Amino acid sequence: MAVFNKLKQLDAYPKISEDFYSRTLSGGVITLVSTVFMFVLFVTEISLYLSAQTQNQLVVDTSRGETLQINLDITFPALACSMVSLDAMDISGEQHLNVRHNIFKKRLDVHGKVVNAPKPDAINAPKVQKPLQKHGGRLEHNETYCGSCFGAESSDDECCNNCEEVREAYRKKGWALTNADLIDQCHREGFIERVKEEAGEGCNIYGKLEVNKVAGNFHFAPGKSFQQSAMHLLDLMGFITDSFNVSHTINELSFGAHFPGAVNPLDKVTNIQKDLNGMYQYFIKVVPTVYTDIKGRKISTNQFSVTEHYTAGDHGPRFVPGVFFFYDLSPIKVKFSEERPSFLHFLTNVCAIVGGVYSIAGIIDSFVYHGHRAIKKKMELGKLS
Repeated sequence: MAVFNKLKQLDAYPKISEDFYSRTLSGGVITLVSTVFMFVLFVTEISLYLSAQTQNQLVVDTSRGETLQINLDITFPALACSMVSLDAMDISGEQHLNVRHNIFKKRLDVHGKVVNAPKPDAINAPKVQKPLQKHGGRLEHNETYCGSCFGAESSDDECCNNCEEVREAYRKKGWALTNADLIDQCHREGFIERVKEEAGEGCNIYGKLEVNKVAGNFHFAPGKSFQQSAMHLLDLMGFITDSFNVSHTINELSFGAHFPGAVNPLDKVTNIQKDLNGMYQYFIKVVPTVYTDIKGRKISTNQFSVTEHYTAGDHGPRFVPGVFFFYDLSPIKVKFSEERPSFLHFLTNVCAIVGGVYSIAGIIDSFVYHGHRAIKKKMELGKLS
């Protein structure tokens, strides 16, 4: 019995008889509000417990010899698809000019809507002359066609059977075509007419670009690129203009697969060119990233930061109008991992919510109750006097 009496002395929660309770309207309102608030916090804490939290870690990137996938979707509202080309090169010396693999183009009208290329009308189509053979005569029946490369052949038996092959042969030689209409293949294919037809149109370029995992750049520029005396030049033949509007909207630009919470700083970025010619440069720092979800599945991808620079200028050997992306890789890798908090952590937060709200509500109720009593007492004393 004595032990029980001593334990009673340790009771931190002394009980008050119900006869001494005083229930008030303000107390009921505060209790209701605090209960609702407590319930909202409790539901929020449960949702946080059930959802995974992301932890990050910085490590040195030791991966080598891999490729880098660039996902791109860029719209040029004032540059026709026949005028713009995509080139890629890196510090190892590897170059890919006029990239077409996994890269697609959509013609756009002045309103940004897709233009469907008209199908040739076989009845009203103009009569096309027979192709000109390499030896000078026209293609005859049952004769194998071998078109001339017009001096750009790399071997005696090389043939250029269409306008694109002639342009490619000239590009390899480092030459620029000055008059496409004098080229039989281009004349028959209506290259100049096609360029004129697309005047005023825009172009949406999208797809995936695979590059070496080393520093490099890729760019969109009018004309077709070629190398001459270690210089990067553009073949602008057939374009009856001395200015190129490379205004653009970057719908998407990412390096690698998407992961939850990823933010690409160039997505939805629009730049409008106000000069006759301009060069937009984006300097990108690519950070290798590994994302591990709550089930242990890993996504190897990349994040990046970017700075922009714009240069206005005119045509010249050292100025190339276009949109350039220069990228470099960070030696640091970021690792993100999803983790679920422990049940003990959840229980601690729930206790803190219940106890905190209960205590604050008690303080507010006490302040309202005693304030009301003090005001009431002053009013009674005023009546007595």
